[in-house]
Amino acid sequence: MTTRAGLNVLILAGSRRGVRDPMAQAAGISHKAILPVCGRPMITRVCDALMQVPGVGRIVVCIDSPDAVRDALPPSVTFLPEAAGPSASVMNALGVLGAPLLVTTADHALLRPEWVSAFIADSTRANCDMSAGIALEPAILRDVPDTKRTMIRLADGAFSGCNLFFLRTPAAMSVLKLWQRLENDRKHPLRMARLLGPGILLRFVLRRLTRAAVCERIGHLTGARVGLIPIDDGRAAVDVDKPADLDLVTRLIGRETAPA
Repeated sequence: MTTRAGLNVLILAGSRRGVRDPMAQAAGISHKAILPVCGRPMITRVCDALMQVPGVGRIVVCIDSPDAVRDALPPSVTFLPEAAGPSASVMNALGVLGAPLLVTTADHALLRPEWVSAFIADSTRANCDMSAGIALEPAILRDVPDTKRTMIRLADGAFSGCNLFFLRTPAAMSVLKLWQRLENDRKHPLRMARLLGPGILLRFVLRRLTRAAVCERIGHLTGARVGLIPIDDGRAAVDVDKPADLDLVTRLIGRETAPA
């Protein structure tokens, strides 16, 4: 087998340990990653989009059971074991694969190569050590008005995450360590407050917190340059977490593939 040179990519395809995804359970399958969308497993659609991105090389899937998805992927795709949580899995991948590293998820069934290319280019221009793709509320309302996304509302507008992360330099590891601490304390708001600082939380409650201030605070805590990079297509915020998402994604893909 030959290895493609270029940007390494990690697809997160696991779930929290000991918890079977309800979407997979309802469909009678082992993993949500192989949930069919218009006749094709979601992870196949994600992989196909990534392979169309110029400069993409090795694609690696992080999952507890590679055999569950192997038949849905080309032979060139390799695997890494799932760690204790998403942050630990990404940290392990960064240690093994190095930077730069692009990270996305297996349930990003609408993923487009042009979104990924623009996200990487914008992150590079911003000189970020680590960046996260976001979709601003106006783009979501324009492109997928009938979806319900989790919105983060700040002073300079609301946005939703797009399950796209670019770890451009090894300094991204310090951001992942912060992410892991927040992930471990997700059920303890007071611990999270102490970690982030009361000033950040107060500004958030008062709707005075901006995206730049969030990035600046993370940079202060980690020593890394971080960015929240807008993707100018509201569909980039849509992943398949619940039945309504699956219905929406199926409709959108069906429109694209319908005969003219």
